[in-house]
Amino acid sequence: MSHKQTPYSPNFPQSRGYSPTPDHNKSESFPLNPQGGYPGPPPSGPPLPPGAQPLPGLQPGFQPGFQPGFQPGFQPGFQPGYPHPQPGYPQPQQGYGPPQPGYPQPGYGPVVQQPGPQVPPGGWMTIPQGLSNCPPGLEYLSMIDQLLVHQKVELLEAFVGFETNNKYTIKNNIGQKVYYAIEDNDCCTRNCCGPMRPFDMKIMDNFNNEVIHLNRPLACESCCCPCWLQSMEVTSPPGTVIGSIEQTWSICKPCFVIKNAVGDVVLRIKGPVCTFSICGEVEFHVYSADGENKVGKITKQWSGLAREAFTDSDYFGISFPMDLDVKIKAVLLGACFLIDFMFFEKSGNNESDRPGML
Repeated sequence: MSHKQTPYSPNFPQSRGYSPTPDHNKSESFPLNPQGGYPGPPPSGPPLPPGAQPLPGLQPGFQPGFQPGFQPGFQPGFQPGYPHPQPGYPQPQQGYGPPQPGYPQPGYGPVVQQPGPQVPPGGWMTIPQGLSNCPPGLEYLSMIDQLLVHQKVELLEAFVGFETNNKYTIKNNIGQKVYYAIEDNDCCTRNCCGPMRPFDMKIMDNFNNEVIHLNRPLACESCCCPCWLQSMEVTSPPGTVIGSIEQTWSICKPCFVIKNAVGDVVLRIKGPVCTFSICGEVEFHVYSADGENKVGKITKQWSGLAREAFTDSDYFGISFPMDLDVKIKAVLLGACFLIDFMFFEKSGNNESDRPGML
């Protein structure tokens, strides 16, 4: 008995979006071994090119080429779960172009604030560049016309009266550190000679390089000894003399001359009759070589009753012309230290201020 072979009829429900079962009465027949991968519903986007197959798991409404699992509007290459663009960022363009400027890149969060200019560590002044015929380390002085000198308070000296090496911080007029200075002396000399002691002082930059060296020999500071008055030699770099400070004989007012490396008088300094710091600021005016024109000053500033009464930690201000030779500016800085030791340094917490040069 012969049986008529029935062609294969896929029984797919129309509710799932499949076409009705074809009519078996038509002459068209189906192969016995159907091919896998029946096409799903037609995509909503543009048709695929001839021979192209849709990606597995492609959901309706996606454009060809997008990977499954991505939300509409994201560009290819972004990882799943990447957060939506933050407010204020432009939306990416549709297609395969590069991300818009400002749009966060994959793996990076949005940039909240651009980094500003870096401040030198510790608040130090930036060294000027491109200066010639200037000793190394004195480039800082070419850009300033004022210096502030702050002496560090030593607790042992304040409470016990035991003299210690003086330490200073030197700043510009906006508070940036330029140098720091350290007295180099032995214990016996400090406590036996007091303010008249000889000393060496090292002035260092922020790289811990000694840029200026001061040497004060032992001498007298009274008007009774006109042949053995105070002086200080300034070298920069250490070993190369750039100038000196010498006290001139006077009775009423302290007077000094500033000399260059060859011994010529460049500036003169004249102090007040009264150097008592309790009266407020004490000013030592700086004049030209002829003593007629005032070009700057060295000021001992009032630092408060407690600081003045119990310590010899002082505040000084130095002003000079901007176009003054940097070597002479360094010598004026040395003159500030010499004036501090002569008139404002205490010995055993005992005040040594006096009128004039008596």
